[in-house]
Amino acid sequence: MRKAVAGATGAAITGTALASSAKSYEKIIGANDRLNVAIIGLGRRLGAYYDPISRKESNVELTYLCDVMKSQREKAAAKFSELIKNKPKLENDVRKVLEDPKLDAIFNATPDHWHTPGACMAMEAGKHVYLEKPCSHNPAEGEIVVAFQQKYNKVVQMGNQQRSSPESIEIIKDIHNGVIGKPYKAVAFYTNGRGEVPIPKKQAPPEGLDWDLFQGPSPRKPYEHDTWDYNWHWYGWDFGTAEMGNNATHELDVARWALDVEYPLYVNVNAGKYHYVNDGWSMYDTMEAFFHFDNDRLIKWDGQSREGYETYGAGRGTIIYGSEGTVFVDRGGYKLYDLKGKLIREKKGSGDEGGTTLGGGGGMTTLHAINFFETIRGKQKLTSPIEQGVVSQNLTHYANIASRIGKGFDVDVKTGRIFDRDAMALWSREYEPGWEPKI
Repeated sequence: MRKAVAGATGAAITGTALASSAKSYEKIIGANDRLNVAIIGLGRRLGAYYDPISRKESNVELTYLCDVMKSQREKAAAKFSELIKNKPKLENDVRKVLEDPKLDAIFNATPDHWHTPGACMAMEAGKHVYLEKPCSHNPAEGEIVVAFQQKYNKVVQMGNQQRSSPESIEIIKDIHNGVIGKPYKAVAFYTNGRGEVPIPKKQAPPEGLDWDLFQGPSPRKPYEHDTWDYNWHWYGWDFGTAEMGNNATHELDVARWALDVEYPLYVNVNAGKYHYVNDGWSMYDTMEAFFHFDNDRLIKWDGQSREGYETYGAGRGTIIYGSEGTVFVDRGGYKLYDLKGKLIREKKGSGDEGGTTLGGGGGMTTLHAINFFETIRGKQKLTSPIEQGVVSQNLTHYANIASRIGKGFDVDVKTGRIFDRDAMALWSREYEPGWEPKI
């Protein structure tokens, strides 16, 4: 990556630019100081940023809207023109955005394969990063993004926004304080009725799409129909991380948080493609994954991408079982039950965060972004610092790897590395030459 960034950004990564960024950082400390921010990737997560960026109390100025698709830039500009007074610059190349020494932070909402490389480019250029999930495309990138954060000492918030939910914070604290006795198991789940997707066919990229930049760190290949608009999630491993990286990240993070565990001892899965079997979807669409931790603690993942039956009575959420009771928690709040299954406490959130709706957005994302802004200003601490986000993200990577090699494996609980040669062959990925994220 260093080669690619240096070639494209020039002075943006020199000592002079980093010094300018340091001066900029000094200027923003204080409750009334303004942050200059950019949004990189203007797809389905864009709506989640309208409120935190446009609200007067955030005291931020949106200076750039960046996307490799021209129509995305234009739609985003039109929407923000209704919400803010200034007119952000439109750009298709994140490297040009990062050249601006006045820019303080970015929201990285690009496709999965761009998350770690884009975040590392930004940190190297002196910017803070709100990094959407998944924070990495593979486990090696998790190690890299943490190394970059430690080297450049930037604020990096992972976008698993439930960590900023007041209701989730409250009940997780209660669980840690023994409200359900000793927690021993968590079941995290996601259910959606995604439909049939086209079989990819080679064709010219859509008008206005910079296909070369879309691929970025991924090895170059011809464009195939309907790849760029969300279906890249299901068309192989070049760009996406399947439903584990796409949605399981959130619930598995809550499960790990509630059980107060780090890396598992052992991982095994049962996964397959069972719906619309002749369409273009090349990943599993159904998965059960089991993460075994020390002290007899277990996290189970139950994911149904294209089977809409709600096994647990909701589209997504996490159930935590303890020796003296049970908790159900999701984006809407929580319910606390005693050992006989009697509801003894319930709290609903006041926000409107999406459940299984594409993109989501709402109260928790606003709180999460505000926490990001205020941490940059030195007034708060991150609710989801990247070093913790990476641990949760690795659970999704373990499950993906286990499904791809067709077997479970042991994990080093200290380092997160896998004790299996076949699995470790998928620890990283192949990159387009010059785009490798290297510290």
